[in-house]
Amino acid sequence: MTKTKYIPEGSTKWQEKFINCMMLRGKKSISRSIFGNAMKIMRDQGIKHPEEVFEKAIRNVMPNMEVRARRVGGSVYQIPVEVKPKRQLALSMRWIIGACRGKKGKAMAEKLAAEFLEASKETGNAFKKREDVHRMAAANKAFAHLARYSKG
Repeated sequence: MTKTKYIPEGSTKWQEKFINCMMLRGKKSISRSIFGNAMKIMRDQGIKHPEEVFEKAIRNVMPNMEVRARRVGGSVYQIPVEVKPKRQLALSMRWIIGACRGKKGKAMAEKLAAEFLEASKETGNAFKKREDVHRMAAANKAFAHLARYSKG
């Protein structure tokens, strides 16, 4: 048997997951209204399908590789490992929300709409974070052979 969760009409799994990740202190209605306002702001800017922009932003920010600290022979090495799909989604949502919370001076919905647009165009702070993680993994490629000693 599979576990089915309630997804409101006009919403997707990713949107509901994002709303839950953005929620603070259990205030889901506030989180949902912020997300809805961000979609409305994108529509007002002339984007016909803001839901597609949201999904493209999430996909663009998803990392393929990351580094994990592994202790081998008394030394700690940064070992590049592939990121599992569930963690890719979690990291991309966390980075987008973090990038929005890091900006000051605007309403959260405005910052969210701007970050979605930037990430869908492969710019912005969240996309920069992904590029930094990939750069670190590429720089530590020499230690990839130590991945076989990892426990996880």
